[in-house]
Amino acid sequence: MEDRLAIVCSKGSLDMAYPPFVLATAAAAMDMEVMLFFTFWGLDIVNRHKIDSLEISIASNPGMPAMAKVAGMVPFGTKMVSSMMKEQFAKSNVMSIRQFVETSHEMGVHMVACQMSMDVMGVKREDLIPQVEDVVGAATFLDFAKEAKVQLFI
Repeated sequence: MEDRLAIVCSKGSLDMAYPPFVLATAAAAMDMEVMLFFTFWGLDIVNRHKIDSLEISIASNPGMPAMAKVAGMVPFGTKMVSSMMKEQFAKSNVMSIRQFVETSHEMGVHMVACQMSMDVMGVKREDLIPQVEDVVGAATFLDFAKEAKVQLFI
């Protein structure tokens, strides 16, 4: 097996967009070859129309504090909690998702989108950010992943 990291990104909320990029950039810094495979709602992370408006998943998140869950039930509550979280990331000097995408791209991280998911979800190639290098089938990702020391599903 090679020093590779293969990550399936299947969730498109703000809180689920950070882990794959944190791990991908860390692995790339360790000279690992990395591929992020965006599928189903994970496509929102690399959708040029949605990348800057990702929101925290509140209602279904068991780790979310009770007050935040209540805020998620009121109009604009999800936007408010998401905005607060983005501010907290910025105060903590954590890159935005768009900055993580650019940094990952500069570090050679392969970002690919799932063709089947795009077909099912009605996402077109022109909807994706330019850093997505290819639209591929599951077999292409699995060819990469089978040679990876680490495979993750996020």
